[in-house]
Amino acid sequence: MTAKLYVGNLSYSETEEGLREVFSSCGVVESVKIITDRDTGRSKGFGFVEMATDEEAEKAVSEINGKEQGGRTLKVSPARPREQSSRGGHGGGRRHGRF
Repeated sequence: MTAKLYVGNLSYSETEEGLREVFSSCGVVESVKIITDRDTGRSKGFGFVEMATDEEAEKAVSEINGKEQGGRTLKVSPARPREQSSRGGHGGGRRHGRF
């Protein structure tokens, strides 16, 4: 089972391959995703790394959290589950009826 980690305070020039290299010192990296702005394509300064095991993820948190990379101090922690969006298909527009 993979363990997902949040990685914050990334340099805007950081690449997924560079991040994979940093985390590979702690174990098998299953995936790396740097989050980008959908309009500009520019990094938002954070991403996610999935490690192969919980033990490797714990090792990554203890060894990489606080480490300098690209002139910035990385913040690494277990990823929290994604919250459900409250933005359903019924938002906006005019209300019908009396107020």
